[in-house]
Amino acid sequence: MIGLRPAGPAERLRVLALGAHADDLEIGCGGTLLRLERLYGRLEVRWVVVGCADEARAREAERSARALLAGATVEVSLGRFPDAFFPYHGGDVKRSFEELKGEVEPDVIFTHYRHDLHQDHRLLCELTWNTFRDHLILEYEVPKYDGDLGSPNLFVHLDEAIAERKLAHVLEHFPSQAGRRWFTEDLFRSLMRIRGMESNAPSGLAEGFYARKAVLDVEP
Repeated sequence: MIGLRPAGPAERLRVLALGAHADDLEIGCGGTLLRLERLYGRLEVRWVVVGCADEARAREAERSARALLAGATVEVSLGRFPDAFFPYHGGDVKRSFEELKGEVEPDVIFTHYRHDLHQDHRLLCELTWNTFRDHLILEYEVPKYDGDLGSPNLFVHLDEAIAERKLAHVLEHFPSQAGRRWFTEDLFRSLMRIRGMESNAPSGLAEGFYARKAVLDVEP
């Protein structure tokens, strides 16, 4: 089990970021990724979006991933599975995860929340745990109509500048979602504000995660 420990000054922090749809990672953990880039400088990120059957959404996912972490080494992988049909393609999605396992050895993995009510999100989380069994996995949350937000047990505090960068980035890079009633700056800020209140963040802003297994490494 890879634990909660900082990378050394000469090490890269290796991140595997898994999202079902084009904007999930940016909404769920975009601020945390920006903070990790600031803290470590040397990020090596494998950015995987599984549901990119729509070409417009695939272009958004590609451009957004590279623009968000401009100072990091980012490799983007786009799956072509159709939105809302992941469980019906479970075998193929699983095989793609097994291939991914042979290509990466991350220090931390970001994936969807286990109790997310969107079927695509749930399957992605299940396959993450089935495939990567000796890694630090942090499950992020995405607000939506289902009303499935839980009680995170790990928080990353964000300062105002990083929160603003996240919000501006999401709104700029996903124009296909602009007409949706839930895709608004105030909703995304409100969730960060709630998690900031719960974790007593100095700025009042944070992202929440679900850490089901973690080892705290306190060795120097």
